[in-house]
Amino acid sequence: MKPFLILQLRPIDAASENEFEAFLKYGGLRKEDVHRIRMEKEGVPEIDLSKYAGIIEGGGPSNVSDPIAKKSKEQLRFEKELQPLYDQIFEHDFPFLGACYGIGSLADYSGTEVSRKKYAEPPGVVSVSLSEAASSDPLLSGIPKAFNAYVGHKEAVQELPKGATLLASSETCPIQMIRFKKNIYATQFHPELDFEGLSIRVGIYMYEGYFNAEDADKLLEANRKHIVDHPERILKNFVERYKTKN
Repeated sequence: MKPFLILQLRPIDAASENEFEAFLKYGGLRKEDVHRIRMEKEGVPEIDLSKYAGIIEGGGPSNVSDPIAKKSKEQLRFEKELQPLYDQIFEHDFPFLGACYGIGSLADYSGTEVSRKKYAEPPGVVSVSLSEAASSDPLLSGIPKAFNAYVGHKEAVQELPKGATLLASSETCPIQMIRFKKNIYATQFHPELDFEGLSIRVGIYMYEGYFNAEDADKLLEANRKHIVDHPERILKNFVERYKTKN
């Protein structure tokens, strides 16, 4: 099969490695099945989509809605270089699955407001509900109408982007998963995250403004009891659907 392209933007190695390993584990992929690009280090080179089965884009501390003056030169670089890639993805309806930063980046590309006005969620578990449109979507096959998912974001998509189909919502954030065309997906929640990964990220991002640092232990203890085992199925479904199609 053609490899999947994994795009990452986490500048701290421990967080990037944990996310990468989770993409492999829950996507049912081996390292030789993927081409990994750390955008915050390498930027986004010119990409020939015909060489890939699909693209998975991860999350990170970058926010598309931050003022330019607050963005690092690395973020400004990869954001600029993502634009022609998104042009190709939308032109060809190319298989894409973006998580957290991915939904903000796609929504921003489509001209939709992404901001901190409403719908931010602290790290932890929320109950996500599928829309009627999700019942026939192959990426959500085998996933119940309501399920737990891990979230953690400062900004959010403020309204459904034009041309997008709403697939999932939560009470605290109404746009949790969307689809553009037939093959371009994004989630606000983290389909790759498990409790071990949450613990790692809470430790790494403790002072990044997602929550009060002194509450870190309480936050983890409050989320330890929850069962979160359905979102990972989205990654598996994505890989299974596209690994032989392109």
